Amino acid sequence: MGIIVWRIYEKPIPEGYRILVDGLWPRGIQRGNIDYWAREFAPSSELRKWFSHDPNKWDIFIKRYREELEKKPNLKDFIDILRERLENGDVIFLYASRERSFNNAVALKKIIEEIMLNH
Repeated sequence: MGIIVWRIYEKPIPEGYRILVDGLWPRGIQRGNIDYWAREFAPSSELRKWFSHDPNKWDIFIKRYREELEKKPNLKDFIDILRERLENGDVIFLYASRERSFNNAVALKKIIEEIMLNH
């Protein structure tokens, strides 16, 4: 069991606890397809616009994104929920971007897994 990153427009979405990790709701997606919208853990608009899916900015984006996340007072609660859900099955981080390798869902998975490993 683990965290799976999946583009929300690709069907079928794998079974598991489905978390939308984008700050904006994706067009044409019904809320019934999502278990939780974690918009508070999406990168800030400023960071997202600065990054603009540029692979050359990826390492700096992850560093800045992690800094943003670590300032969130409810990050520990979110990680606790993820741990609990992962005991029972996969957690699916859903995103809307066409960019598959350099997006906030991939970054969030990397950051969360590092935090879980070290705590």
